Amino acid sequence: MPDIMLVVACLSQCLNPTTLRQLSRVTEAMLAMTGRVTMRGIARWAGKGGSYRTIQRFFTTSRSWATLQWVLIRHHLLDRDDVILMGGDDVVVTKSGKQTYGLDRVFSSLYGKRVPGLDFLSLSLISVKRRTSYPVMMEQLDKEHTAKPQEGSKKKSHGKQGRPQGSKNRHRRDVALSPYLRFVQETIKRFLELIGDHVKVQYFVFDGALGHNDALQMVRQLGLHMISKLRHDAALYVPYDGPYAGRGKRKKYDKKLEYCHLPAEYLQASFVEKDIETKIYQTHLWHKKFADLLNIVVMVKTNLKTQAMAHVVLFSSDLALPYDQLIDYYRLRFQIEFNFRDAKQYWGLEDFMTVKQTPVYNSANLAMFMVNVSHAVMRPMRTHWPEFSVTDLKAWFRSRKYVVETLKKMLSEMPEPIFIDPAIVQMPILGWVNYVVNPPLYGECIDFDQNPSYD
Repeated sequence: MPDIMLVVACLSQCLNPTTLRQLSRVTEAMLAMTGRVTMRGIARWAGKGGSYRTIQRFFTTSRSWATLQWVLIRHHLLDRDDVILMGGDDVVVTKSGKQTYGLDRVFSSLYGKRVPGLDFLSLSLISVKRRTSYPVMMEQLDKEHTAKPQEGSKKKSHGKQGRPQGSKNRHRRDVALSPYLRFVQETIKRFLELIGDHVKVQYFVFDGALGHNDALQMVRQLGLHMISKLRHDAALYVPYDGPYAGRGKRKKYDKKLEYCHLPAEYLQASFVEKDIETKIYQTHLWHKKFADLLNIVVMVKTNLKTQAMAHVVLFSSDLALPYDQLIDYYRLRFQIEFNFRDAKQYWGLEDFMTVKQTPVYNSANLAMFMVNVSHAVMRPMRTHWPEFSVTDLKAWFRSRKYVVETLKKMLSEMPEPIFIDPAIVQMPILGWVNYVVNPPLYGECIDFDQNPSYD
């Protein structure tokens, strides 16, 4: 049976003993509890030292969750020989009522429409070796961050076409960032300052929402390379390498790329799987709204039975990045969605009922913190049971809670753990999704320091 204190002990360098004890109580209660994850529910499962007033004080006290996340990840989850990416995405938490801080109508991709809720920006470290995402920062987006700039009054046309007289050319690298992009840039900057030189991050991965020049320049200003997706109908042009015409500016763009007739010299790989033919093309192309040449990868899928075709256009600012790594890195971005799923399904991201700014911030970040805690606890256990899931983990802690509380009521004095371990380790099997014949005894096969520390 894993001990939570062994997992959170590394946080003693940034938490005082009282706060660390409260955090361990809350963490163990969330691992064992059933139903909605609220302050009242946590207090009911926390036991001694976790009264409702204590839980209230825990949620109303400001703390640096990003530092806690980073220390936990650095100590338990990172490998020195790993390639680490930085990924980001927005998550919408639906809420009812009118009093919750930051409540607004935001677009949710799950519902396909605008819903009342809270919008958060999450930044994570993505492990290429482990194929897993570890959330680090979770910041709430306000209305001022997502507000669109007001359009000025349109002047009436006098029949003249072309650019206004006296207007000057604008360099595409000198972009005016929107409030949202400025917020993302500031968050990434604090992220990089937090991790320092412990981990070398070279790529920032985001979905198609940042597939434009302003976002690319925002990321390049921070010294990172961008990996994202373009629209399926993005107008891309082949670089011109013909002779100089002899007058004027040298020609920059050649013919426009046609996705239905991609040149054979761009083809990098081709394979067929379940009657679906996949062809992967890579080349360097221009986009008229981007300042720099782009590393473009086009994946074309064809149904051999119906001849239906579809394609995806990925891009990166790193011209030397091979097509297989570019595709792999962009696919790993989806691991962030699994973090959101676990946080909502198991750790209360959709359940919290706090309404003030600090409790809302603590509730959202606590849910993401539990995602990392579950990774830290399950990693050594998955070396023996590869299919061990979060449901099995919660069943294990819940069963142990039942046994310990029952023995407390039945016995006048609690025996030593070594005498009750055989009874404790047999109970979790009843609630496991993945049945294990011989579970280990207390502490057996559980090594939380199996990875080299970054401290």
